[in-house]
Amino acid sequence: MDDDKILVISCSGVGKAFGMASREAMYAVIEELRPEATDTLCLALLTMGDEEAKARVRSRPTITIDGCPKMCARANVEASGGNLAAGFRVVDTYRRVRELKPQSVAMPDEAGRQLARVLAEEVAAEVDRLHATGEDES
Repeated sequence: MDDDKILVISCSGVGKAFGMASREAMYAVIEELRPEATDTLCLALLTMGDEEAKARVRSRPTITIDGCPKMCARANVEASGGNLAAGFRVVDTYRRVRELKPQSVAMPDEAGRQLARVLAEEVAAEVDRLHATGEDES
């Protein structure tokens, strides 16, 4: 756990195509696109009120990625007093690339993977912006 990294938290994405895309985008950012600059934590920890998780979102800039209108990732970060640096919604990305409509909720299909990748690149650009402006410093 690196305390100088920007946190990227996605919704759990269970049973929803856009939720799955949010999770896939988050993993692409933290594992491939910006592993040196980002980390994540389990949204369920915030939902359950885990004090360590709450302390992390309060102390680090946090980017949320939500798959549905309930915006659980953003809502839980805000309810925890988190340092919300940016929030993304899969539907906003989908509106720009409508040809990438995921069909499967069990496994990412090609359109879902591509949608997640477009979103991941948008999130990575925000990570870069936060680093360039110094907003990632605690």
